[in-house]
Amino acid sequence: MADTTVLRFWKPYQVLTKFTDSEGRATLADYIDMPDVYAAGRLDYDSEGLLLLTNDGLLNAQLTQPQYEHPRTYWAQIERMPDETALQTLREGVEIKGGLTRPAKARLMDEPDLPARPIPIRYRKNVPTCWLELILTEGRNRQVRRMTAAVGHPTLRLVRAAIGNISLDGLQPGQFDVLSPQQVTVLKRSIKSSHKGPTRRKH
Repeated sequence: MADTTVLRFWKPYQVLTKFTDSEGRATLADYIDMPDVYAAGRLDYDSEGLLLLTNDGLLNAQLTQPQYEHPRTYWAQIERMPDETALQTLREGVEIKGGLTRPAKARLMDEPDLPARPIPIRYRKNVPTCWLELILTEGRNRQVRRMTAAVGHPTLRLVRAAIGNISLDGLQPGQFDVLSPQQVTVLKRSIKSSHKGPTRRKH
């Protein structure tokens, strides 16, 4: 059986999280030339940041299945400054398509030191922006964007900064590296500890 390989990739803006596209859009194949690795989950075409890829089918499933509640850290540039009520709503759960979101961590943050996006965000005159850090334990389709919109603060730019203990540190958009065996072991342990499967009844 092949050793587990895990890649840490900074997905650029407007790149698909797959290796082929019939419409000619940018894909992972434009950046990664390694056989038998597949994206663990997705990151929207218009979002940026950390994407993990692996050749380990079980690990891939564990990184994406909802019962494994490992944290995912996002930095969102949003319209206007949210008040404490909006932040508390994000923390407690927001009603979006698919039901109420799980409790999350949400806080305002200083603007992160990020490379400029190739296509700048749309600025509206007299509408200030700020940065929000959200830490989620689930990964629904366009969840961060839906959550911030639900509390009246549309997301303009979205970057996934970390998955569990793995972050973007040391990477630039379009770059990837391979996790060391020790890092893979730590990742697997953290996923096991985040598992929230059915609790067996004690007799």
